[in-house]
Amino acid sequence: MANEEDLNAISTLHDDVYHGIHTDNAEWVDLLTLHRESVRDPVAIRGAGNVTVFGLSNRFDTEFPSALTGKVAPEEFSETLQRINSVLKKTLPVNVKWLFCGCICCCCTLGCSLWPVVCLSKRTRHALEKLLDWENSHLYSKLGLHWRLSKQRCDSSAMVEYCFVRFC
Repeated sequence: MANEEDLNAISTLHDDVYHGIHTDNAEWVDLLTLHRESVRDPVAIRGAGNVTVFGLSNRFDTEFPSALTGKVAPEEFSETLQRINSVLKKTLPVNVKWLFCGCICCCCTLGCSLWPVVCLSKRTRHALEKLLDWENSHLYSKLGLHWRLSKQRCDSSAMVEYCFVRFC
């Protein structure tokens, strides 16, 4: 008899704890759902050029993505991408020339002739990140947006390319 009462007490305690946890979980689920609705998937702007050096395309398409409707004006977005494309227009042709020269001399220099193009590509990425920081601080942070340069895998191959990604 005492053993049966102990089991009933344990069962009642278990039900109370379970319902308490269940109520807490329901609140957490509501909070997570609210958070997921407020944070949308990032918008990635992929390269649209015909030349890619170390993952950087020679230009990005200035077409306004529909996911940004209501968040930023199409003109501001277009001006940002035009500034990005102007940085790429200045730096990437030099990178391509150094890559070509480095590949020609690669056998003689045991690969050391490729170091200049690696350094130039790093400098180009740094210039783009600096430009995006400026754009974020002067315009996009006021709108609750943040742009950054991000590596992403290409859809059709194992190559990695740099994209501009917007986060809320």
